[in-house]
Amino acid sequence: MPGPDVFRLDGKVALVTGGGRGIGAAIARVFAAAGAAIAIANRTASAGEEVADGIAAAGGRARAFAVDVGQRAALQALVENTLAHFGRLDIVVHNAAINPWASIDEMTPEMLDETLAVNLKACFHLTQFAAPALRRSDGGRILVTSSVTGPRVAMPRSAHYAASKGGVNAFIRTAALEYARDRITVNGVEPGFIAKPGRGTLLSQPERARRMTRYIPLGEMGLPEDIAYAMLYLAAPAGRYVTGQTIVVDGGSTLPESPIFLEEE
Repeated sequence: MPGPDVFRLDGKVALVTGGGRGIGAAIARVFAAAGAAIAIANRTASAGEEVADGIAAAGGRARAFAVDVGQRAALQALVENTLAHFGRLDIVVHNAAINPWASIDEMTPEMLDETLAVNLKACFHLTQFAAPALRRSDGGRILVTSSVTGPRVAMPRSAHYAASKGGVNAFIRTAALEYARDRITVNGVEPGFIAKPGRGTLLSQPERARRMTRYIPLGEMGLPEDIAYAMLYLAAPAGRYVTGQTIVVDGGSTLPESPIFLEEE
């Protein structure tokens, strides 16, 4: 019977974009605890370095790279630098994403272009640059942080974000087919409401967060680690036979046909 080793990543190197905070930082820490060496890509260098230092202090291996993932050339350099530093690459996690809130009427071409570049086009660029190294791995992994917004539900003022995440899911399915013969799996996780610290997040608006939590069947917002552990399953040997799929991690928030079913009788 398989043991706990099927959730280990010993000897693997994982690259995590947006790894300096929130979900990305949790993925980096969880993967490092499972034995992987971590390349942390983040636009703000100091945030990535803080996560890398924490991993090193806990006995792991990590290196931070300052990267604008919306730039194709920057992603090529990121993969090259990761290979130069660690000597291999086994797992690519594209987690970085932006959502400059705007209605369709308000949206500028720059907002739309940047959102699609960071959230969606980076999937293609990273995969193209990482594929040769992943083929050399004994079971390469491509993972993407998607969202329930777009593929399953809608939210005002986020049409560009929703479209990018719908595109992410389409990318996952098609890339899974194309890379299956290389024994590279391609999967994603769709987070619901996740409690992330920082200015402008739900945690900075307690009353709004409380009202939203009323409509989550499990009664609380998720934690970044909830996404990271789903990612770990997909990255580890335990998930070797899963490809072209997304796992919804939302506390059941997309289940009710109407919020009325969550009201007390």
